[in-house]
Amino acid sequence: MQEELRNLLEDTVNDGLYRITISNPRNKDRAFKIKIRPVMVKGAVLFQETVYEGTKVFHENRERNDMIDRIEELLVCDFKQGEVEHRTCRAAVLVSKKGRITVSRKRTKDTGTGAEAAGQLRMAHNRTKRYILQEGIPVPFLVDLGVQTKEGRVVHARYDKFRQINRFLEFIEDILPTLSKERTVQIIDFGCGKSYLTFAMYYYLHELKGYEVEITGLDLKEDVIDHCNALSEKYGYAKLHFRKGDIAAYEGQGPVDMVVTLHACDTATDYALSKAVGWQAGVILSVPCCQHEVNRQIQCDKLAPVLKYGIVKERISALVTDALRAQLLEAEGYAVDILEFIDMEHTPKNLLIRAVKRQGEKETRQEQAGQGVAETTAFLHIEPTLQKLLYNRNNDKINGN
Repeated sequence: MQEELRNLLEDTVNDGLYRITISNPRNKDRAFKIKIRPVMVKGAVLFQETVYEGTKVFHENRERNDMIDRIEELLVCDFKQGEVEHRTCRAAVLVSKKGRITVSRKRTKDTGTGAEAAGQLRMAHNRTKRYILQEGIPVPFLVDLGVQTKEGRVVHARYDKFRQINRFLEFIEDILPTLSKERTVQIIDFGCGKSYLTFAMYYYLHELKGYEVEITGLDLKEDVIDHCNALSEKYGYAKLHFRKGDIAAYEGQGPVDMVVTLHACDTATDYALSKAVGWQAGVILSVPCCQHEVNRQIQCDKLAPVLKYGIVKERISALVTDALRAQLLEAEGYAVDILEFIDMEHTPKNLLIRAVKRQGEKETRQEQAGQGVAETTAFLHIEPTLQKLLYNRNNDKINGN
């Protein structure tokens, strides 16, 4: 009922609010997410609206009553889902296709003046960023991995890693509406390494958000795999497993909902993306690394004056590689963004490819993306591995193999 929604907003749009997240838009071509939080501006409490539209982010501050009207309008007319995090409660708002509004609210313990003081600190306009995994709250795997102390303080030398983990979880948060809560969500993490982000993903999805998930981490280093499995067992993460294996040879078991590949070197990323496409994975999150292949192949007379400089050629090749990967995924029916990701190794390899499977994809869009790849690779005299893998897979499918 709309009256319940209004009552919820009247109760929570105040200085006790942590944040409101509005997602699952009715119009997929406009903003895909909006966040609201209180801010202190010149001694007055305002509410900042952050709109995420494609790769762009817009901010606007509003007074309380104006913001309540704005949120109500957004949920009634434009979005299907809202999540409220307040000092006194957590609430979820769902809007059906027919416009029926369902509000569920769960009260939390009000910690009184201490929480109020913390809230005032959070509202400072230039305040410390409020992360998904918050400072001061110990998380077992972060403690064991040396990112936090037992008291929850972030170790100074590991603060960059803490920021990286939270940035990655923001990407996960963006795609939550695509994940089912009616069944177990299957996730593969290729090249998981020490698995900071794999543990974070399981903790966030299962422990904080209540999803039933099964995550498999794959890596070539046996000692790392053994260590991660021991930690998973220690925390009671029954459906988080780690296996030794090569990306190119991995076949998996059954359907896969999401594929994650972080810093898989050179063409290992291509094999992971090809696997994801073959499984028709609903979501792909990839942070490529060490894109050497195109750098070895690229030849173009018109670009010769630019490509003569080694470092320039290397960077252009890396960007071309990832842009073509994105277009190849578009040609396979995915909506793709290339976003900035914080790389804690302090290298320029800091782009994340996010691909979400489109529903009812138009063949024209896919054909245009495929044609664009063909023309670009011909112009640059290159043949990326992902292009070959997908071409061979599609031919096999056509031929019934």
